[in-house]
Amino acid sequence: MVRTVILTEFMLTIALLLQLIGLAFAVMIDTYLCKGQRKAMLIIVSLTFLLVAQNIAEYLMVFYTAEPFARTVTAIIGYSIRPIIIVMFFDIIEYKERKRWMWLLVGLNTLIHLTSFFSNICFTIDRNNAFIRGPLGFSCHMISGILLVYLFVISVKRFRHEKKLEECIPLLNFLLITAAVVTDSLIERQLFISFLTMAIVTSSLFYYIWLHLHLVREHEQSLMEAQRIQIMMTQIQPHFLYNTISTIKVLCRKDPDKAADIAAKFGIYLRQNLDSLGMTGKIPFQTELEHTKIYTDIEMVRFRNIKVEYDISDSDFSLPPLTIQPMVENAIRHGVRIRKEGIVRVVTRQSMGCHEIVIEDNGQGFDVKEAETDGSSHIGIRNVRERIKSMCGGSLTIDSHIGTGTTVTIRIPIE
Repeated sequence: MVRTVILTEFMLTIALLLQLIGLAFAVMIDTYLCKGQRKAMLIIVSLTFLLVAQNIAEYLMVFYTAEPFARTVTAIIGYSIRPIIIVMFFDIIEYKERKRWMWLLVGLNTLIHLTSFFSNICFTIDRNNAFIRGPLGFSCHMISGILLVYLFVISVKRFRHEKKLEECIPLLNFLLITAAVVTDSLIERQLFISFLTMAIVTSSLFYYIWLHLHLVREHEQSLMEAQRIQIMMTQIQPHFLYNTISTIKVLCRKDPDKAADIAAKFGIYLRQNLDSLGMTGKIPFQTELEHTKIYTDIEMVRFRNIKVEYDISDSDFSLPPLTIQPMVENAIRHGVRIRKEGIVRVVTRQSMGCHEIVIEDNGQGFDVKEAETDGSSHIGIRNVRERIKSMCGGSLTIDSHIGTGTTVTIRIPIE
């Protein structure tokens, strides 16, 4: 029976060591980790290896040798390593966090346990090789508990907005380590590997998986942002640039003052479009409205048959850049340009707890269902809709009837 238990514990130890080896290999080849995170993760793996070795050494000293001094040294190493591992987790989760007070706690913990060489205030190993805990014998547990609770708080705080299933991992690790400490205190028999060490190995693996998932998601968001910029670049229509330049050229001969005015507005339009590419946040509605008006002023010079009207009764809110202008551009390009008297109206108001922006035209209209599945011609609409949803929690709906016209409604919740 005893041999079976020892063999089981030996196999469990081998399994833990293989997990650590696999974790170290994964960390070294993971391209998503930054240099600081990789370094911290490898230090955690190394310290956990040392903790496993310390557990095995202490087990052998309890049952096979009677060396109180050596056992004291081994115990001090084990109690000193555990808080260090927890502090290193902060380098993975929040590597900019100031950790001076944490290292002061780690140093205090080590100093308290070093007193075991000449005092029984923390613990002592008597001549019979028995472990006797002193008044400060639970200092490692208390300091580790403080660090563990703060680690859990920081973990949740950093990623609380992500509403993902893996956000349960910090709580799971916290409960796992707490349960391991309680279990170790209830079991009298010395184990090959303590439950706390097993929990630390498992938590290291879980935290790495958790971190990797977040880094992959951040990388995907960066790619999406690059794609967003590329899509926004396509909204600066080449034909509009060429035609505007041609219009300015013609006006230079017929109406130089008008040509100068259009050239100035065209320069402002280009600058505002290019400035929008570098913006990651929202802009005031008035800024977007100004950009839209500059665009429509140019178009109304080019096309005498169109007219753009504005009815602005709500303007105190923010929205993603290049939201209204692309919708007005679609209305002109695909709708009213063919009409003898084409009209585009931009209306804003507050309705049902939302800032409501309506862009309507009397153009030729289109099949909305067909447009939703179109892979290219209406990519601007999808881009605007996605940005309104992700940045404002709003919506964009389209009501269009062929031969009658189109109405685009944007709703942004009032903050």
